[in-house]
Order: sequence, then C-alpha cells, then structure tokens
Amino acid sequence: MTVTIEKLENNEVKLDIEIGSETATLEYNKACKKLGERVNIPGFRPGKAPKNLVEKYVGIDNIQKEVLQSILPGVFETTIEENKFDIISQPNVEKYEFADDLSLKITAKLELRPEVKLGQYKGMEVEVEEYKNPDDVIDKELKILAEKYSELKDITDRKSVTTDLVNIDFDGYVDGEQIKGGYAKNYILDLAHSNFIAGFAEQLVDRELNSEFTINVKFPDNYHDEKLQSKDAEFKIKLNGIKERVLHEINDELAKKVANFPNLDALKEDIGKYVENAAKMENEKRVADKIYDRLINETEINIQPSMINREVQAMYGEMQQRMTMQGQDFNKMLEKEGHEKVYAMLTSEATTRIKTTLIITEIARQEKIYIEGSDIEAKMEELARMYGTSTENIMKEMGQNPGFINSINQQILSQKVTKLLVENANVKYVDSVEKK
Repeated sequence: MTVTIEKLENNEVKLDIEIGSETATLEYNKACKKLGERVNIPGFRPGKAPKNLVEKYVGIDNIQKEVLQSILPGVFETTIEENKFDIISQPNVEKYEFADDLSLKITAKLELRPEVKLGQYKGMEVEVEEYKNPDDVIDKELKILAEKYSELKDITDRKSVTTDLVNIDFDGYVDGEQIKGGYAKNYILDLAHSNFIAGFAEQLVDRELNSEFTINVKFPDNYHDEKLQSKDAEFKIKLNGIKERVLHEINDELAKKVANFPNLDALKEDIGKYVENAAKMENEKRVADKIYDRLINETEINIQPSMINREVQAMYGEMQQRMTMQGQDFNKMLEKEGHEKVYAMLTSEATTRIKTTLIITEIARQEKIYIEGSDIEAKMEELARMYGTSTENIMKEMGQNPGFINSINQQILSQKVTKLLVENANVKYVDSVEKK
C-alpha cells in the first residue's frame, strides 16, 4: 500500500491511496463472506454460497463499499498519526476505483485545523466599564424575597386591581368561531405578570367578583398561529375569584423561612456576599469579553469556508429547534427577514464562534492547559445542580451523546483559558455603571 500526500489550499490535504491486488483481493473475499452470511441464497447455508452468487445477490457495489469500510479506518489512522495531522472532520472519500485484478485506488481529502497565529494574550491592557451594585441592592433583594414568600388572601369586598391574581373561566371567538384551545375554566391569571395577548389582563381590572363580561383584543401580527395573526377576538369571561398578594414582612421570621437564618441581619449578610460575588463575576465577564474581542481582531486565522458552512448549518438547526419550542414559525421568519440577511448574520456569528474556539484551543496548547478528571467531575456536579438531577444521569447522557461530551470538554477548557486571560490582564475600570 502506498499513500501520496498533497497539501492543498484552505487547510486541506489530498490523499492518493493505492492498495495492491493481493491485499485488496483478500479484503474483497472477506467482504463477500461477511455479506454472504447476511443473505439467504437458495440452496446454500448462510456464508457457504460461492463468491459469484454472493456478488449476484448482494451486489458488487455493496461488496466494494464493505471493503472500503474495512480498509480505510486503519489507512487514515496511520496516515494521520505518522504525519501528525490535526484534523477537524472525518476524512472525505472523493472517489475510488477497483481494477480488474481488484487492486484499488482511492482519493480522499482531510480537513486540517487552521493555523492560529496569536498576538499578545497575556498582560493585555483593557478598559472596562465597571459594574457596581446600587446602594439599595440589599433592600431590593429583600423585597424580592418578601414577594416570593407572600401569601394570597381571598378578596370579596372590592373589585380586582392590577396586582391581584384572578380565577377566571374564558372562552374565545374569532369571526364567530370558537378559538381552538382558546378556552379554560378556573384559570389562575396573575394580572401584574400576564403573558396573555396585550390588553387581555388589563380588561380584567376593576371587575366585580362573580361578574360575567366580554372583552375584545387583537392578536399580534407575529402570533405563532397564522390563522389568528392580526385578528380581532372576543373573549367571554367569568370572574370566579380574586386573590390579593400580601407581602411577607421583612423580619427575622422571613430570614428563617428563606434558609433558616437566625435573624434578619444574617440574611442581609448572606445577600451582601451574594451580590458582591455577582458583581465580581459580572466584571470578570466584561473583562473576558474585551479580551476576546481584541484577540479575535488581532489573531491571524485562515478559516476554510467548509468549516464555517458546517457551523452555520448547525446554528440553523439550533435556531429552528428553539423557535419551534417557542411556538414560532421558522420558515415564516426566514421569509420575513430574508434568507440572505439571516445567512449573513449566522455566518458572522459562526465565524466568531470558530475563531474563539480555535484561539482557546491554541492558548491551551501553548500554556499546557489540560482537562483533568476532577474538572469533569466538578462539571458533572454543576450540571446536575443546574438541571435538578443526579450526576449519574448526566454521565449517562454523556455516554449516549458524543456531542455532549465534546461540548462539556470545550466549556471546561474555555473556563480555564478565560481564567488565565483575566488573571493576567491589566484592567482599567472606567465610567462606573449600574445594572438596571
């Protein structure tokens, strides 16, 4: 067997592989036997039919493909290892040809990881708008907790107000026809935080308990159900109940309910540590964003179009899945925004993603940053807490999904490299701003 290597443009390598008659014939006969065991040929037990009958029943093309599947993995592995090729996708067989004596010629291409020429990445001077917690941040957090631990009180002596929760029956109609799925009984609606059509919750304010009435709303132009887009609708409402949210007092009892703190001062101290850490993480993120912006602009990388196209296709799939889960029409969005505009947007984002990943990988290589077993264990525990499951379930998912493993490894590597970059940056904080 001989392999001739030719380096091409766009980080590709062409392989011309020649396999002699003796080796190829041996593999061809093995393929015949293997495939012959899978088919029923009249008059013969599985695997006992002569080669010419196996060729007739299985097909020579299928036998040749079986030969390729048997030979090529070893050929590619040896060639990649001997030449230290850093490939980023599976080898692509462009053509193959069996001669009469069964000798075999194969042309394949390998796609290599682009070369990354880094600029300065340690000691970078960056200016960052510093985030500072507002002076009343602890009071705001306490108010959120007071709302979380509030109680609901039944109201019978007044009309509904904007801060109430109401129990309603509703039945919707468009053009005189009942809306599919547009009805319910004893539905609890928070008037202050409604995700219903604009104007729906507002018309339930200032209503008497047990009253029956009709409201009119208009479905938005981009509503997920095309049949209802821009349509005027009528809803018949019955107000079954009104509940008022009574905020919990901000006191020692609240502190005990939150996390069994001994008193309110202990809760305030814990909130203080939390918001201080959140501010620190926000500023580290801002520093990291600035550093990566600089690195992306200053690093020389020649990314091949095929690499960008694969990322764009993956992002198309992600976007379509996300919109479908949100009840939105992906194809309609493409028509409205324009395929070219969406493609240009995704191409730009894909290029940035790829550059960032390549930069992180190259810095990790130069700095000898590796993923340890303890890193993976810590990530498993983090994901388990995030999704409310066990580390065993996360590990099971990893075993079933190689893409999940790659994603987790990239996240760990990214976190390690980002930590290195932030710790080694010369940061100047300017124009202090507060999050709203």
